[in-house]
Amino acid sequence: MIDDFRKGWALRYIREAEDEMKASRNAAKPLYLILDAARKAQAAVYYSLGDPMYIEGLVQEAYEGRKNVENPILRCLVDIEDTLQKMETLPESADEEAFNDAAEIIKIASGIVKLLAIED
Repeated sequence: MIDDFRKGWALRYIREAEDEMKASRNAAKPLYLILDAARKAQAAVYYSLGDPMYIEGLVQEAYEGRKNVENPILRCLVDIEDTLQKMETLPESADEEAFNDAAEIIKIASGIVKLLAIED
């Protein structure tokens, strides 16, 4: 279902997201690492679903349209994008909230990637 190229990138982005979350615990200003980790998890999902540029376009279109998204997968991706957009506006003092949001995104992304990568 997922070719080796995209599978490799998806798994790499998940590993990097998890590593950046660990590193953020010791960082003086963790918010940048937390946001980067969440975006990498999002990229991992996009790679696991197909052409990441195409998937990103679909998600952005649905996110901006904000109509009732019927497709459950697209709804999940739009929810992730919505959470990321909100995280980007958080003050640096809200790093614990950002950490919790990013951890949830990484958990969801990891599940999706592993499901699609293991199916091969």
